[in-house]
Formats: sequence, structure tokens, C-alpha cells
Amino acid sequence: MRTDAQFSTGTAGAPDYPAMAVPVGERSSASFRDYLAIARLDHMTKHVFIVPGIILASVLRGSYLEIEPLLILLGLASAVAIAGGNYVINEWLDREFDAFHPEKSKRSAVQRQLSPALIYLEYAVLIGGGLLLASLVNTAFLLTAATFALSGVFYNVRPFRTKDRAYVDVISESINNPIRLTLGWTMVDPTTLPPASLFLAYWAAGAFLMGAKRLSEYRDIASRVGIDMLCRYRRSFAGYTAESLTVSCFLYAMVSAFFLAVFLIRYRLEYLLAFPFIAGLFASYLWLSLLSNSVAQRPERLFRSKRLMLASGVTAAVLLVTSFVNIPVLGTLSAPSFMPASPR
Repeated sequence: MRTDAQFSTGTAGAPDYPAMAVPVGERSSASFRDYLAIARLDHMTKHVFIVPGIILASVLRGSYLEIEPLLILLGLASAVAIAGGNYVINEWLDREFDAFHPEKSKRSAVQRQLSPALIYLEYAVLIGGGLLLASLVNTAFLLTAATFALSGVFYNVRPFRTKDRAYVDVISESINNPIRLTLGWTMVDPTTLPPASLFLAYWAAGAFLMGAKRLSEYRDIASRVGIDMLCRYRRSFAGYTAESLTVSCFLYAMVSAFFLAVFLIRYRLEYLLAFPFIAGLFASYLWLSLLSNSVAQRPERLFRSKRLMLASGVTAAVLLVTSFVNIPVLGTLSAPSFMPASPR
């Protein structure tokens, strides 16, 4: 890997100088807007994964709770701040790698001259502010928020930097999904945590989403700039093929479906009616990831896919209805029964 100095002056005999990178000596000084941009506030849509935690804790633990809207607002603000801190350190430590990516090479850390001192100050303010807000919610939420912050360290910072290892990168990045679920849950119920089956279903679903994103990047970027350049952008791609990524997505979806079924049958049978819609949502996302230049590579833009938004809306509506409407006849589905082989 080359240093900033090598980007500035070039390295003798190195034919891999990325045309999309701006040499250090030619970079303009960063503005306040550039420092704000690396916190990626436009990625706040990912915090939608917090909402099911709030709803499920309210539905499954409702008789034990007294929901306080102020605590939910503080919790959401804490999650946004900590995620922003994780993005800051992510973009700063990835700046040399992002230079090899056709789109990410446009990021502020690649195009502008940023101050390391200001970067780490911004990171500290966001993480510290997020944890301070979390402490105002409750202890369980604070511990979960601290785990959220640590996940960013393990994912981005050496010697851990799990994002450089094939499959480990997907599994470690997707842990943020159940962490967000737990953030939502502990906002309204600080005495318990989400059921293990739901936690694992959320984790595997997150792995499916991240795997599909990798698959889309592999198919699209490799065809444009080649596998070698793709691996320079992210080292984990050296351990992937399009086929292995496709199979991994299938595996993650199956694992998620298994644990989701365990949760549905054990905690609320009415949710079984939503299962076909959830399966359709998985299929819609995989289809989307196979398109050229897919928005699956940029999750913050997923709302631009009308098909995915329609599938998500219908699924959310069915889940909402089944959260509050009891259907006793579904109880027969959890009781053993056998079809007669022949009439008596």
C-alpha cells in the first residue's frame, strides 16, 4: 500500500497510479462542509433498523413498559452521532483505498487536504457526544451504544481491521444490524434484550444485505476497471468470486429465515402471515444487486428503487397489522398434526 507521499510524487516503476485520485500536492484545503460530509449524515436512513426494535419491545413487552418519547429522541440522536463517528474514522482510514473506487474516489478524504487533528477531534466529539446522550437514556442503551462504537474500531482500525478479510468483513459489518435492533429495544425496555432468535435473524439478514452489496460491487466494478483494481480498493475482494458471493447470499438468507421462523413461532404466530412478504423483500434486494450500477452499492440511496420501497412498505404494513391483530386460529400451526394416508 502506498503512502500519501507516494500519491504526491509517484513511485518509480509503479504503473498502478489511480487516475481518479488527486495527488496530495494538488488537493485544496478542506472546508467545514467537507468535514461534515465525512460523517455521512445522508446515511441516517440506515437507522430504520432501529424502529423494529422499538415496535417489537412495545408489542412483546408492552405490559411492562412506560414508553417515554423523549428517551426515544435522545436514543436516535445518540445512534446518529455514533454512526457519524464510525463513518469519520472509516473514510479517513480508507482514503488511500477509496482512491481506487470509481465512485468513492470522489469523497472528501480523497479529494481534499484534511487535517488529521481535526479528523480525530471530530471523531471524538461525535463518539463522546453519542455516548453522553446514551447515558441519559439508560444503562442498557449506553452499553449497546458503546458496542456500536467499538464495532467501528474493529471494522476499520488496525490491527483488527476486519474489513480486509473475506467473509469476516461481511459478518463483522452486519453486526451493526442487531446492534441497531438492540438500541431500539433498550430505548423502551432497559430490563431485557431482544430474543436470541431475533438477534441472529437480524444479524444474518444484515449479512445478506452486505453480501449482496459486495456481489453488486464485484460484478459492476470488476467489469469496468478489473479485478486487480477492485482488490486494491478492498483487500477482501481477493478472497471472493461472483459465484462465492452469490452462494454466501443464499446461505445468509437461509440462516436468517431459519431464526426468523423460530422467533415468529415462539413469540407471535400472527407474524407468520408476513413471512411471504419478507421473503419477497429478500428476493427484491437480490434482484436489485444484480443490476448494473445498482443502488445496492449505495444503501443510502435505496429509497430511489420504487420496487424495493413498495415491497418494504407492504411488508411493514403487514407486520404492523399483525402486531396488533390477534388471529387465534393460527395456534393450530404450532401443534403437531398428521394428514391421514387414506379415508377410514
